Amino acid sequence: MQTNTYKTIKSIFLNLLVILLIIYIAGPFLWVMSASFQGENELLRKPASFIPEKPTTDNYRYVFTGQVPTSYEVTGQLRSRISQEARLIAPALKNSFIIALSVLVINLLLATPAAYAFARLRWKYRSGVYNFILGSRLMPAMAIAIPYYVIIQSLKLMNTHLSLILVHSALTIPFSIWFLTLYITNIPRDMEEAGLVDGCNYLQVLQKIVVPMIMPGLVAASAFAFMTSYNEFLFARFLTTSIASQTGPVIISSISGNPDVSYSLISVCVTLAMIPPIILAIAMRKWLTAGLASTVTLR
Repeated sequence: MQTNTYKTIKSIFLNLLVILLIIYIAGPFLWVMSASFQGENELLRKPASFIPEKPTTDNYRYVFTGQVPTSYEVTGQLRSRISQEARLIAPALKNSFIIALSVLVINLLLATPAAYAFARLRWKYRSGVYNFILGSRLMPAMAIAIPYYVIIQSLKLMNTHLSLILVHSALTIPFSIWFLTLYITNIPRDMEEAGLVDGCNYLQVLQKIVVPMIMPGLVAASAFAFMTSYNEFLFARFLTTSIASQTGPVIISSISGNPDVSYSLISVCVTLAMIPPIILAIAMRKWLTAGLASTVTLR
């Protein structure tokens, strides 16, 4: 009887702990989403209302069409809390998505064969090259910001998507190589050896045997590359100067740095920025969960 009571109390405690953790993690995001559907007067009212009493899409309409919500108008004049920068969030997020998706593809194309070479092949200077790649990932971003800036400027790639794609790829490929190398090392070699006996070369073995086996790892690595590029701020701020190539984090930073901007518009921008990662997580959830879970066994 005491054992059953103990188990019941333990179960209730764990469930409460999980609920509190979910509220702690998801609470700020839910509040931001709620704030994006509130007018400025309602949002600044005390006590604040978590659930909008009069939900409105005027803030989103302004971001996409430029139609100013009535709550920002006073006797025909625009209030200072409206920000024209908020209208730049849509093209900025488009830039972020294009750049991050390109970085994801480059990571898969380059890191996968490189990881297979490190995990399965034995060649001269293998350890030295591998350690150099890992060491490059340990350097702080500020230490390489100026050299990267000079290189990009010398190549005349300032203010282009390509500049950020190259820099973000350089930042993410070392991790992808390390992660996939460990992942490949921990899968059985039997099927690969059978493929080699049947006449396949290493590239064919990688394409037809290894890649299907490490799909969860590829998804996890690609998700890391996408999110790192999508959220990167430092180089996006250094290397871009116009909306033609500026990314979401740069625009959101610019908007939030304005002391007079509406909190509702900031909430709209943050909410829109969360949509691509959420879609990515939903689309890849099956493989992503398996890939992250398998990291527990990595050596």
